[in-house]
Amino acid sequence: MTKIKESSTYNANREIVLQECPVTYVMQKIGGHWKPIILYHLLSGEKRYSEIKKAMPHISEKMLIQHLKQLEADNLLIRNAKPVVPPYVTYTLTEAGKELETVISAMAAWAFKDMKRGIVEAVLEG
Repeated sequence: MTKIKESSTYNANREIVLQECPVTYVMQKIGGHWKPIILYHLLSGEKRYSEIKKAMPHISEKMLIQHLKQLEADNLLIRNAKPVVPPYVTYTLTEAGKELETVISAMAAWAFKDMKRGIVEAVLEG
C-alpha cells in the first residue's frame, strides 16, 4: 500500500476536517468494523485478550491486535500487562472510552429496533 506524504494536500485537508467536523473526529477514533465492537465488549468491564477474542470469533489475531493498539493510542483503552509468565494482559476503558457508552448503547438500541423492524417487514411481505 502506498504511504501518503505527511505534507500532502490530502493530509492537510484531513486535519482541517478533523478539527471542524465532530462526526469525522469520532469516526477517526472509533470508525471501522471492529473498533465499536471491541468498545462494546469492554463496556462491561476489564477483559483479558482471550476474552475479547472469544467474544469476537470472526476477527483475525492481526486485526484485533492492530485495533487494540489504535484504541490505546487514541486514549480510549488501557493495556495493563503484568510481568508474569505466562503473560497476563488486560484491557479496560479509559474515562474517554467510558464516555462513549451512550454512543455505543445508542447504536446497539438502534440495531435491535431496526432488526426487529426488518423481521416484521419480512413477515408482512411473506
